[in-house]
Amino acid sequence: MSLTEALAVLGGLVLAAVIAHGAWSTRQARPRRPDAATDRVDPDLGAHTERVIELEPKLVAPRTAGQLDALIDAIMTLSLEAPVSAELVLAHWPATRRAGTKPYAIEGLEAQSGQWETPRPGRRYTELQAGVLMANRKGALNEIEYSEFVQKVQAFSDAVGATADVPDMLDVVARSRELDAFAGPLDAQLALNLRARGASWSIAYLQQCAQRHGFVAGAVPGRLVLSGSEEGAPPVLVLAFDASAALAENPGDAAVHEVALSLDVPQTPADQEPFQAWHRVATALAKEMDADMVDDAGVPLKLQAFPAIGQDILALYAALQARDLAAGSAAARRLFSG
Repeated sequence: MSLTEALAVLGGLVLAAVIAHGAWSTRQARPRRPDAATDRVDPDLGAHTERVIELEPKLVAPRTAGQLDALIDAIMTLSLEAPVSAELVLAHWPATRRAGTKPYAIEGLEAQSGQWETPRPGRRYTELQAGVLMANRKGALNEIEYSEFVQKVQAFSDAVGATADVPDMLDVVARSRELDAFAGPLDAQLALNLRARGASWSIAYLQQCAQRHGFVAGAVPGRLVLSGSEEGAPPVLVLAFDASAALAENPGDAAVHEVALSLDVPQTPADQEPFQAWHRVATALAKEMDADMVDDAGVPLKLQAFPAIGQDILALYAALQARDLAAGSAAARRLFSG
């Protein structure tokens, strides 16, 4: 073979190598695709929405049982000289049931059942009561919020012919601050980030991996949720990613490099073992999606840290239970909200 021919062959091999390397690099840069033959967002996921607890019942709410609890609400008795109809009560229902950052509710003592409930048509009530949440994640009920609550409920009471027994403001505010001081150190919300080591993920790939662990699409774009066993309860786990990727015109081409897996500890009953689920799902997804587990600062999380976190969660459960505010209970969900 002549020198000219040898150089021509060598040049062809180099060119082929460059083309092959370029093709490999292009494949590496693309988001990882799901195992299925087509790369598309599963339409069935759109049929699912996360189930959320209703904190402020509407005029006729499907959840009609009374929710006010003296442990977390400042309750005002609204005495009646004679039973009143639900229609009268609803006709004068406040336009909003929030005082500042705190929700409040009005309930009636149903004449036949003797149970407190959210007023609904066709019922009669021998007594009414109103209560405002004394603390939530926005802090303790303050003087301005309490005054707003009293003003709104007083106007409602006058309209329906009730006499309001207003609790002392200083006492309510003091109780609110004490409740907030108790709840603050126990408000644990665990979160870690799964960061792609190499190629990013397509939305369809991310959904496929999450589906294997029971996740469905949430009501908010960029959220996949693992629902609890109780109807109407908040999700046990949330897998969140960039909402703009979820809303992309072509989700199949949208690239996701990082997702956050979170657990709202006070919102989920201990017997559902949510911490174990959080740990299990995090380690499984990290392996399946070739991701690193990191904190918000990008520091890698070591597996050795999880047992200590689990012990802290057990202590938190015990403290809430001792206060009759067990994690996942209706009262705990309302207290750790907002």
